[in-house]
Amino acid sequence: MEEKKLEKKLFGTNGVRGVAGKEMTPALVLSIGMALGSMRQGTIAVGRDTRTSGPALISALKAGLLAAGCDVVDLGILPTPALQYLVRAHFDAGAVVTASHNPPEYNGVKVVEPDGTEMGDEQSIVLEDHIFKGTSHLVPWDRVGREHTAPHMVEEYIKTVAGAYAQGIGNGVLVAADPGCGAAAWTSPEILTRMGCRVVSINSQMDGTFPGRLPEPSPEGLAPLADLVKATGARFGVANDGDADRAVFIDERGRFIEENRQFGLIADFICRQQRGVVVTPVSTSRLIEVIAHRHGCRVVYTPVGSIYVARTMIGLSQEGTAVAFGGEGNGGLIFPRHQLCRDGGMTAATMVALLAEASQPLSSLVDALPPFFMIKEKIRERDAPGLISRLKKAYAGESLDLTDGIRINREDSWALVRPSGTEPLVRVMVESASETRAKAFYDELIPHIKP
Repeated sequence: MEEKKLEKKLFGTNGVRGVAGKEMTPALVLSIGMALGSMRQGTIAVGRDTRTSGPALISALKAGLLAAGCDVVDLGILPTPALQYLVRAHFDAGAVVTASHNPPEYNGVKVVEPDGTEMGDEQSIVLEDHIFKGTSHLVPWDRVGREHTAPHMVEEYIKTVAGAYAQGIGNGVLVAADPGCGAAAWTSPEILTRMGCRVVSINSQMDGTFPGRLPEPSPEGLAPLADLVKATGARFGVANDGDADRAVFIDERGRFIEENRQFGLIADFICRQQRGVVVTPVSTSRLIEVIAHRHGCRVVYTPVGSIYVARTMIGLSQEGTAVAFGGEGNGGLIFPRHQLCRDGGMTAATMVALLAEASQPLSSLVDALPPFFMIKEKIRERDAPGLISRLKKAYAGESLDLTDGIRINREDSWALVRPSGTEPLVRVMVESASETRAKAFYDELIPHIKP
């Protein structure tokens, strides 16, 4: 089951995004609400992250849905995966106002289907057509929808995630949490506490100006969390992005765990318990292949974006293929027995369970993983299709994967060049088990990109 990437105009890899008041206006969000309401009649759940532009934009979203005849349930501020979980259980569709990891001035909208997954490319294009052609269907005055508020419903998500593993599995474990003043400000510490952990936290107040750090959990931004881990003797530190569909970790020595190695560590834990396919984008480290094969699992690659990972997992399952795990090398992991979307809360809970089973500290587990070296760069390029075409000719004799951009596969290394979905640039990634070979491959590739 291969998920194809289609060309969209408004929607990027994960929803619509832009600077609030410029690209991301109430008028645009109103039109998204009207289009979604025209496509998915019934009761629609909405929610948002903590951004200061959130109240204005979610008001516009609700207005559009109500005008299209939908009833709206406002779940308040909550993680995107919490809204997705609740949509699958209770609603006919959903939408969340968030720009995820983007800086504070950005905002956006993610649209959620009845099964809890983000809307795929084909339906996103239909939604865009409603917006561009003005074909959204608005109802008469006596059929306008009704609005309800239900911020308490997030409790159902917290209870489910905290109960995913044995009761008290985190007893006596000290965890340092950094929700980044985002949507997980309450949920992440609460999940860990209910698992039996003792939790110390920073940036756990809801504040859309993000005073402690930017929504993207980078090694530099998480330096205070690393200091907190070392100062308190915590077993590990965990941080979320703005809408908490991702989680990243700091080990007990205060070191940032690169997200591909985090993926590999948790994949090792999951694949020991269940066999099946691991689904991930072509941008993910080959470490995941090594880990999967160790346990008799195989890897299926997709275009970059959690939408493609989730929909490929669904397609494989419908074909009768066992799917064990999925995710991206950015801290966004998908646990199919829980739900088919990235979930930072479940990722944190799984780390607690993983360490409860291990006899070693987190740093030792990470250091024991096979070494891989990755080089990443962004390069300005307005003619990305032309560049990809040139690379196809230059490397025609090699093993090529054209799932997303062009990936050149060699026995001990690979390189990926793919167009950005939001900017006039290409993203270049080169990886090898040898740092020297990674650099050599990169030096070989760059003259083809920058003639």
